[in-house]
Amino acid sequence: MKRIFLVEDDKAIAKNLELLLRSEGFAVLHAATRGEALALLEGNTFDLALVDISLPDGNGFTVCTEIKETQDIPILFLTASGDESSVVTGLNIGADDYITKPFRPRELIARIGTALRKYGRSGTDFEVCGLHVDTASGVVKKNGREVFLSALEYRLLLVFVSSPKSIITRGRLLDELWDAAGEFVTDNTLTVYIKRLREKIEDDPSAPRIILTVRGTGYRLGGGDVSK
Repeated sequence: MKRIFLVEDDKAIAKNLELLLRSEGFAVLHAATRGEALALLEGNTFDLALVDISLPDGNGFTVCTEIKETQDIPILFLTASGDESSVVTGLNIGADDYITKPFRPRELIARIGTALRKYGRSGTDFEVCGLHVDTASGVVKKNGREVFLSALEYRLLLVFVSSPKSIITRGRLLDELWDAAGEFVTDNTLTVYIKRLREKIEDDPSAPRIILTVRGTGYRLGGGDVSK
């Protein structure tokens, strides 16, 4: 499980971020001040840090510098809208990316994934119910035999394996497919894609074990734990 170090003084934002990150399968350790952050860095290692620039007892730049001196991990700054000078300073001292408040949850998760991949800290192999997905090469195999998916079918599968512990709403899937296709994807089209994907990856599409239906909500990944 990837460990994220969250340094954020706003209690409401921190609480929502912790819920979001944990729903995506991350472990989170939170510090509300610069002092708390520096103390937690002693004896703890992380895979990525999310650091607010404005802290009640200083700023996130000091935290960023301290992290870079002790751990080789990606750092994403959380910054207020329009604070260009702070963004430039953060990037110049070693931050890998920044995201402006208020931010969209899916964008933040995507940026975290990109940063983890850049540092080689994101798992690229997934195994569930005999289905093997290698996201580095884009190869999908079922019981050792390669499965050929369309671009949208593969994108749909990635949504599930990247959020193995979450219920994926139909709304989110529609957004994901719309972004991938570059055109509007209807609810009926989504149903068709789910059906086609199940036909290719399930042992018995009529009794799916990999993509499970959550009635009235959406879908979730089955098969117990997903290895990465």
